[in-house]
Amino acid sequence: MYSVFIVDDEVIVREGLRNKIDWEHSQFSFAGEASDGELALSMIQDIKPDILITDIRMPFMDGLELARAVKKMLPLVRILILSGHDEFDYAKKAIAIGVEDYILKPFTLEEILAGLHKAAAALDQQKQQSTDIARMKNELESAYVLARTQFLSDVVLGTLGAGEAIQKAADFDIKLIARCYQVAVGAIHCGAQCGANALLEAKSRILALVDKWGWGYTDTFFIAPDIFVAIVKGAQPEACEDMAFSLASSVSHEVAKSAGCTIVFAIGSIGEHTAHIAQSYREASAILKQCRITDRNKIISMNDIEHKEDSSIVLQENDPLFERLNYADESEIDQIISEYIAMLGENSGHFSIIASYLLVDVIMAVSKLIEELGGSVSEVMPDILSHSFVESAVQSEAVFIGAVRGILEDVLRYRSQHVQGRYADVILRAKKYIDKNYADPDICLHSTAAAVNFSPNHFSAVFSQECGITVIEYLTNVRIEAAKRLLRNSSMKSSDIAYEVGFNDPHYFSFIFKKVTGISPRDWRNAEARP
Repeated sequence: MYSVFIVDDEVIVREGLRNKIDWEHSQFSFAGEASDGELALSMIQDIKPDILITDIRMPFMDGLELARAVKKMLPLVRILILSGHDEFDYAKKAIAIGVEDYILKPFTLEEILAGLHKAAAALDQQKQQSTDIARMKNELESAYVLARTQFLSDVVLGTLGAGEAIQKAADFDIKLIARCYQVAVGAIHCGAQCGANALLEAKSRILALVDKWGWGYTDTFFIAPDIFVAIVKGAQPEACEDMAFSLASSVSHEVAKSAGCTIVFAIGSIGEHTAHIAQSYREASAILKQCRITDRNKIISMNDIEHKEDSSIVLQENDPLFERLNYADESEIDQIISEYIAMLGENSGHFSIIASYLLVDVIMAVSKLIEELGGSVSEVMPDILSHSFVESAVQSEAVFIGAVRGILEDVLRYRSQHVQGRYADVILRAKKYIDKNYADPDICLHSTAAAVNFSPNHFSAVFSQECGITVIEYLTNVRIEAAKRLLRNSSMKSSDIAYEVGFNDPHYFSFIFKKVTGISPRDWRNAEARP
């Protein structure tokens, strides 16, 4: 099933497409709508639809500008252009951008469906190409690709001098010279439930995405079967960082389409010399060693890690659990416990001794994390510091597992309630900005990111990862809660409430309200009015 997003400044057009297409019995799903390109762009960045239907003449940002921006951000999206102007220049520009179809107004439902099916066929073909394992193997095994991969591996591993690297880069049409450099490393994991070809499919999707877009001056390759590396180059540090997060977000989205597969991205620091490429790669690889892949994607940058005065990454080799708990979520608790049980199994004859050692290791890591967050373990979890707690916890394997699980659940809960790295203040400021300005119909991802001095791509990744929902989802939830208050405490019409809470279209407000609450605004008000 392919998701469809609609953009048109005419309410009647959006309403007609939304209501007349039989979404439930087709291969398409309705992903959302917007009344202008600027508003649509931030929503599309979060929703990531498969197909975009957009009018060509709209206020703020027209359809062609929107198509260009979307193709740059999500190159695999298929675009259908609607236009009431039968002008050859528009058609030429649309074709140059790479739109799937150009439909003239007034159009029929059959023409729209034909366009959607054409886009679906192209997406099917793309999917088939991306899962063509034989093609990918041939490509990976070609002498040129292997030589290029070896060269880029040498660059990130630091085995080549700057002069030699720049000279060899020309042999592969790689422009290695730039103002700044940054390396992103992604580790793919395919769960036990995945098929034998899941990793190959995930890699194939990444290769197809890279072939389609390329990310400007970014050089990408697989340094290992499950390790994807991107050398990001830019003219400004801010642009470099924005590109790295954009790449990581787009690749993560593609990997997520491979059932059961996830990817954790680590992004090293930014430097101004080619020699820094190897340092940035080492930093990203070191971060990955401290992270465990879970059932969800992650993006972690050097800015999430403490720095020493020499700007080298602080990773405690003698305390891996502490670093792991900085990024772990509850889904990793079972994995941590399994690793401890495996160690106990190797020393079953000395269970209580080894279990005591491991439990103390857990307590020390937890204590350190609580202190890093500004607390004291003696106040937060005083029971675990007593000798009697350790003694009772190592009486049996079942009791030991329960004790470790309880400690880890408590510390992760404490971590989630307190400062989480350098982004806690950013998230707080962003939420305050949205809470204060939600009624402004022009508020979007870009304006919120600007309010906290972040690039849109970086902020989108940070917000989604820290909050578990996208910026647009949070904004929508705030607006719906405000609408509920007005429905409960005022006699305003539903259409007036829509405008009051920031929606440009009352019909779209009703659609979103029902999508979030399960019932229409009128039914919700009636239900609240019942004794």
